[in-house]
Amino acid sequence: MTRKLVVSGLGLALALAVSGCGSNLDGGSGDTADFPGGDPITIYVGADPGGSTDLIARALAEPVSDDLGVAVTVENKPGANGALAAKELAGKKADGHTIMVFNGSLAFITPLAVPEDEAVDIADYEIITGVSQDDYVLVSAPSSNLKTVADIKAANKTIKYGTTGVGTGSELSSALLFGQAGIPATAVPFDGGNPTLTAVLGGQVDVGAIQLGEAVEQIEAGKLTPIVTFAEERPSYLPDTPTAIEAGYDTPVQQSRAIFAPKGTPKEVLDKLRASFEKGFGTDAYKKFNTDNQLTPNEVDGETLRTQWTDNLDKYRGIVKQYNITLGEQQ
Repeated sequence: MTRKLVVSGLGLALALAVSGCGSNLDGGSGDTADFPGGDPITIYVGADPGGSTDLIARALAEPVSDDLGVAVTVENKPGANGALAAKELAGKKADGHTIMVFNGSLAFITPLAVPEDEAVDIADYEIITGVSQDDYVLVSAPSSNLKTVADIKAANKTIKYGTTGVGTGSELSSALLFGQAGIPATAVPFDGGNPTLTAVLGGQVDVGAIQLGEAVEQIEAGKLTPIVTFAEERPSYLPDTPTAIEAGYDTPVQQSRAIFAPKGTPKEVLDKLRASFEKGFGTDAYKKFNTDNQLTPNEVDGETLRTQWTDNLDKYRGIVKQYNITLGEQQ
């Protein structure tokens, strides 16, 4: 199942073709007076259209619109690994009509890479629901002949590796791998998975760490070579690709996503939104979307999600210290 088919199968191809602010979905069959009125809902995405976070937002927008009976707009606000969108969200009215698909890396990796006053604190938001988790894969262009970590070491040069941004799981996983393997490497940050993938294909970087769902189509087409995944176990989609952990490297890094709202959003509004997203999670179309995009459901309640991400921040802080990794700088 290629990316094109995944998107069109969900009726989202037109939405992805829309540039600028995003897409509008008409309100469905729900009672518009129930939420709490008929005003539209805007879902922020802190990345460009076409990446995993954007696709997830669009896959959920339609069932939420149908359930609540209001129009849902996906609005792309790329920049700083989603920090620009998150900071804008924090200043919005806390009425449930502006929410965001929030990347976990912004909460538990970016704070390790930026000054404290620039880091986003999840205590400043309400968490509606967890959504899913995604694994990273290190890829190269077939023409590079970099097929294994051993090939990268044997290249005997400073490796340029693309990442989906400073302070992302893409950067952390790669930095841990190269640092532990003793491979001189320089991070080249991009703003999301699509430009990172394009840089690998175009030879601007030697390798790149991309979320598995974003690399699926190009791997299937033979246009990308998967080197290692950063999953704890081999994903079913890449049974012949070793994990970095199998190769002896301590790289337990995943992406995670959740739906956030401004601090102070009333509990009854949060509850209605969570119930609506839960219905979306249960639809056959969304379940298929997860499978096609190699996403692992993590549809937990907000407080459970908050605990998960807080624990991740502590874990990654310890790993960075243990291996003397400085994110955002040459490794």
